[in-house]
Amino acid sequence: MKILAIADRPPREKVEVILSKNPIDIIITLGDLEQTELAGLENVTNLPKLGVYGNHCSGMYFEPLSITNMHLKTFEFGGLIFGGFEGCVRYKKNPYTKMYTQEEASELLKDFPYVDVMLVHCPPFGVNDEPDEVAHQGYKALRTYVEEMKPKYLLHGHTYPTDGTMVTKLGDTQILYVHQDKLIELS
Repeated sequence: MKILAIADRPPREKVEVILSKNPIDIIITLGDLEQTELAGLENVTNLPKLGVYGNHCSGMYFEPLSITNMHLKTFEFGGLIFGGFEGCVRYKKNPYTKMYTQEEASELLKDFPYVDVMLVHCPPFGVNDEPDEVAHQGYKALRTYVEEMKPKYLLHGHTYPTDGTMVTKLGDTQILYVHQDKLIELS
């Protein structure tokens, strides 16, 4: 399965151009994007589009772009079950942001079912995060979820790991970091 994943910055090329050059099965957005940055996505009607909002998202662009909001939901496609969790660890008080305390995230994820592909904005705690900086700290509950449920893949954005600090596996789960746009092939 071939995925076009987009997170945190607009794609380097227009979506239509990327799709014309690459056979894509599904489009994934991982947050901190605006509707204008995803221009052209509304015209893509032949592919599933799944996403989670980030902490800087308006929370308003999924519907006009026909993106399925995956926060605490599952979706089956191509023999894989996708699931998602939005936002990041709460670092400021604002009721309109997509942020959760570690405790809130734990409560929300406690009964989340197994998925093959977990779509998140913020990574698990200790994985491509900055544990000492709350704004870029990973979710502890997401780490527990990955360790216990063992999804095959987890895709995330939000943070800025370097080649030297990039974590690509957590147990049996392959971690795929996305910044801007990335073509991913899942087996």
